[in-house]
Amino acid sequence: MQHEPLVSIILCTFNRKHLVESAIQSVFKQIHKNWELIIVDDGSSDGSEKILLPISKKDKRIIYTRHKNKGLALSRNVGLNLSSGEYVCFLDSDDEYLSNHISRRVTYVEKNSLDGIFGGMKIIGPKEKHFVVDATNPEKKIHISKCHSAGTLLVKRQCLAAIKGFRNITYGDDFNLITRLQKKFRIERVSFPTYVYRVDSDNRLCDLFEENGQKVILLFRET
Repeated sequence: MQHEPLVSIILCTFNRKHLVESAIQSVFKQIHKNWELIIVDDGSSDGSEKILLPISKKDKRIIYTRHKNKGLALSRNVGLNLSSGEYVCFLDSDDEYLSNHISRRVTYVEKNSLDGIFGGMKIIGPKEKHFVVDATNPEKKIHISKCHSAGTLLVKRQCLAAIKGFRNITYGDDFNLITRLQKKFRIERVSFPTYVYRVDSDNRLCDLFEENGQKVILLFRET
């Protein structure tokens, strides 16, 4: 790429020391090298900081911060406040990027004069977990590929600032954010699968919600 804008990658994690290092390694493998990685430790109690602190000290592009558990939406907003990139994207601590994730998305956005894109994922895990509760209708399930997933989102930082980031809702905060972006900016869904989405990891919010709704998610946050 002739133009390599700074991209802020926001990775929030909670009690996933056994998975988060793989997520971080996928950032190091990016073809697009002009990035900053903002790791937000949402009050992990499993010793995650013993892994994350040494990693953050090895590369000046990494910012590490830790706070008392706030939940994913507010933790992402903390990351947004620390970001300085022209573009922002997100990475869940149990997922990974393919090496061309950032480069292909930045190229597509700039070539098509868009403000951002989302969608396109490679799903890893049992097929019975490829369907999740619909954020707009809890009685219905939809395929993960049809979801508005913030993990697949790459968007201009100024757009996220304009809508004041994520709203602190228990379930469907990704859907809420992206639909609010779509009302004001040129945000397009794409299909190229550069985001590796794992459905076989533990304590996924989709699974917790399906188990017993919002109460289980809130209980999980307090543990």
